[in-house]
Amino acid sequence: MHLNPPTTEIRTILRDSETIAVVGISEREDRASRYVSEYLGREGYTIYPVNPNISEWNGQKVYGSVVDIPVKVDIVDVFRRSSEILSLVGDVVAAGTKVMWLQQGVVNEMAAKIASEAGVTVIMDSCIMVERKSMKLDF
Repeated sequence: MHLNPPTTEIRTILRDSETIAVVGISEREDRASRYVSEYLGREGYTIYPVNPNISEWNGQKVYGSVVDIPVKVDIVDVFRRSSEILSLVGDVVAAGTKVMWLQQGVVNEMAAKIASEAGVTVIMDSCIMVERKSMKLDF
């Protein structure tokens, strides 16, 4: 069974990361993927929106897949159903990202195992915004 990294490691990840790909980003204002991404952008992270169903988000180009992003991102933050994570993990590994962060309520043990074995740190069932706010990180 997968265990998330300790708080000290999560703090380091959030402090040292600069780029975040948000998979499943939405244009709808009531969606967590939207307001969490906007919050992260205000906190200084560069956001790369990923959703094959839209072409633009908040004036930014939206990528169809993590592997389409022209830079190596530090964190892939995933807003997808748990059942859809296994099909995504190959792209996360192929993109060479350091961290796959599955939002609150999203858990997939097999995907976590695959990512971890490929050297990707996995955080599951945890909201990146809640974690960042709780740590009161200053940059």
